[in-house]
Amino acid sequence: MASTTPSPAPTPPPPVLPITNPNSSEPAAASPAFRAFVSYASESLRHALSQRRAWSELTDRTAFSKPLSFSEATLRIRHNVSYFRINYYVVVSLILAVSLLSNPFSLFMLVALLASWLFLYLLRPSDQPLHLFGRTFSDFETLSLLAALTTFLLFLTSLGSLLVNAVTIAVAVVGAHAALRVPEDLFMDERDASQTIGIFSILRAAVAAPPPVVPR
Repeated sequence: MASTTPSPAPTPPPPVLPITNPNSSEPAAASPAFRAFVSYASESLRHALSQRRAWSELTDRTAFSKPLSFSEATLRIRHNVSYFRINYYVVVSLILAVSLLSNPFSLFMLVALLASWLFLYLLRPSDQPLHLFGRTFSDFETLSLLAALTTFLLFLTSLGSLLVNAVTIAVAVVGAHAALRVPEDLFMDERDASQTIGIFSILRAAVAAPPPVVPR
């Protein structure tokens, strides 16, 4: 009877070593920074809107009268702009929104321009260069390209004229209301005025907020 030789045991596969892809850390770092930006901006916006005056106070018909002189109109504008600052921001934003919605192509260009500034420059980590189309761009080159793109869209397309017209209409509406609305108290509350949060200060503070630490 022939003896059977036992077959050799199968060789175990070599262990798979984890390989770190340096490019995979970019979305992980950009996503928390974007979430932090959105969270801070929305929180600041809610805080600013909580300081707005009552809309019934803004539209009170009994408080409107023609100013007797240019100095009186100037005094009314100064007081009302400080008192109804947040309400006027909302009015200007609504006028801009209506103007942009009436021209979807200009709205698309503006959104693309803002997204380019956010993701390619403001929210991009400073230690990570920009890689596009197989080329690496420095911070100066990125800023120059974004500035050139902004200049082109604002001055050589319909976006610039649309924004100028919308802002002109908004300033005229706000100025007329502020000049015709009789303030109840002509003495401006400096403390309330100093605590008012502007739209651009929200953006600057949100961008300046330190990015969250991403575990590696």
